Amino acid sequence: MNRPGASRPVSVGVVGLGYWGPNLARNFDRLPEADLRWICDAAGAARERWGAELPGARVSADIDELLADPELDAVVVATHVPSHADLAERVLAAGKHCMVEKPLAQSVVDAERVVAAADGAGRVLMVGHLLEYHPGIELLRDIAVRGDLGDIHYVYSHRVNLGKIRADENALWSLGAHDVSVVLRLVGEEPSELDAWGESYMRDGVEDVVFCYLRFPSGVAAHLHLSWLDPHKERRLTVVGSRRMATFDDMALEQKVTVHDKGFDQDFSSYGEYIARSGDVWSPRVSNEEPLRIECRHFVERVRDGAAPRSDGSSGLRVVRVLEALQGALDLSARAA
Repeated sequence: MNRPGASRPVSVGVVGLGYWGPNLARNFDRLPEADLRWICDAAGAARERWGAELPGARVSADIDELLADPELDAVVVATHVPSHADLAERVLAAGKHCMVEKPLAQSVVDAERVVAAADGAGRVLMVGHLLEYHPGIELLRDIAVRGDLGDIHYVYSHRVNLGKIRADENALWSLGAHDVSVVLRLVGEEPSELDAWGESYMRDGVEDVVFCYLRFPSGVAAHLHLSWLDPHKERRLTVVGSRRMATFDDMALEQKVTVHDKGFDQDFSSYGEYIARSGDVWSPRVSNEEPLRIECRHFVERVRDGAAPRSDGSSGLRVVRVLEALQGALDLSARAA
């Protein structure tokens, strides 16, 4: 299959029309650079509903029908998490480019298998780590990389709400994939030490609240609070540096990124003493373009030019590696039955 040229849109099929797949399908349908050629789901009700909503797309109950279409360039896998790795491998083996919703897989072994399949097929593999495409996160990263915050000391996040209780993944894998991907992108390295604690209050063996701690070789530390059993809905990440501190708040309608000129300065009039500094607080402008649209357009662009996506297979593998290690720590710290 040749790489699509600039003369025609990239044809895309979306597999999985449950919670998130329809959002992906709508965005590809609206992108001028893309052609939503197929939507696919095993459930008849989903096919009927979204076939009516997206009349320009062909509808199928079988992914093999999509993979047999020589005019289809790429497939987006948005099915339930346990099926991600197997379906992605099938897509790549069929010569199609592939975007997989997060996480790439539920184990390092499976994630490595998918990455190897993409390398062997010479096709683009991208993982849908949506927050990496949020303009606010990109601005926060730019601020940190420029050195505006000084040396990064630690990062902490809250991703909590009263949400849907899941049976096939816990709060770590469902919610933590977002924050792990962002922390790895901000810090630029994998943790050297980590630990995790959780509790299963609503469903035995499925942690609905998880606390994670990560230490990095550079000296940066990170803490994650993940829960779908909480009275608040928070999507907040804070970066504390030696000069300044900054916060990303995805629930804020405005001022999604706030920089605080706060910290400790050495008092040179008294050797070894430090004085607290609390200066200005400002919020730089953040683009209001929908992150999912940015993510979908990025995938289309990478299919066109063959370059590595921001959240490519290797990036997705790193996230799975950290999640798997955190899950191991979670298992060790679990309460005795």
